[in-house]
Amino acid sequence: MAQGVWAVTEQRDGAFRKISYELVSEGRRLADKLGQKLTAVVIGASMKEKAKELSQYGADRIIVADDPRLGQYTTDAYVEIMGQLVKAEEPSVLLMGASVQGKDFSARLAGRLGVGMAQDCTAFDIENGGLIATRPVYAGKAYTTVGFENSFPQMATARPNVMSVLAPDAGRSAELVDAQFTLDDAALKTKVAEAIKDASGKVDLTEADKIISGGRGMKGPENFKILEDLADVIGASVGASRSAVDAGWRPHRDQVGQTGKVVSPNLYVACGISGAIQHLAGMSTSKVIVAVNKDAEAPIFQKADYGVVGDLFDVVPALTEAVKKYM
Repeated sequence: MAQGVWAVTEQRDGAFRKISYELVSEGRRLADKLGQKLTAVVIGASMKEKAKELSQYGADRIIVADDPRLGQYTTDAYVEIMGQLVKAEEPSVLLMGASVQGKDFSARLAGRLGVGMAQDCTAFDIENGGLIATRPVYAGKAYTTVGFENSFPQMATARPNVMSVLAPDAGRSAELVDAQFTLDDAALKTKVAEAIKDASGKVDLTEADKIISGGRGMKGPENFKILEDLADVIGASVGASRSAVDAGWRPHRDQVGQTGKVVSPNLYVACGISGAIQHLAGMSTSKVIVAVNKDAEAPIFQKADYGVVGDLFDVVPALTEAVKKYM
């Protein structure tokens, strides 16, 4: 019989991504409601010592699949290992992140296990002993609540930066377990030849606490400098709308929206972005939204918590100078 809540963590270069702490924290809350244990799963290379810190966020048990071949994520290797672990222990609930890696990983794993999955969820709950997931539909225009029928594990992914992280408790400890798995080199179809890191030093958009984004109103790539200046002052990352990316003004990794990255920062500042539904789908769960646009009728103002009707080339530099006085 399926039993227990599992939170599958995500690491890069031996360090946990923020979504990992969110998943373990949310898993703790769900496990408490079910009266079951929470297991955190770690896949990587030389991660045993680092994995112990997950106990501080609520894990009762930590399964570590540690192998030199797992240092860099590859779909076939990670899915093979998780498939073996899930079939061996049969968890009731399996949580993963809706990050770029997590979306690829979870979709293939759900296919391997033959179960349904709720993708990109913004809230979870337990009703009648089963997982209930809330997720956006119709490009974020509405939200739907879904459950699972005779599908175990009940599998869902959480949108990054949405689930709150529990305060770490240094007094907690967890059972550390070496994962039992087999990994045939001949079965691995892909291998990471080289990992090219972003040299900007900026936090990835999906994990950023603050984001300053520009759209078609920026008028050209050189004008993003004023957004970068503001971002440097407040410690934000710079994003862009699809129109700005399609014009070649910013790389695709900076794109926020339905066909780019879905973000949920505490602060999202939209500059020269009209607010097409595709863009709103990628940032509508931001905690505070500020819009700067010359068009008072721009749809972005309907979603914004604060709006400035004005020329961004006047407003943004003035805002940057005003913030500097308080930093």
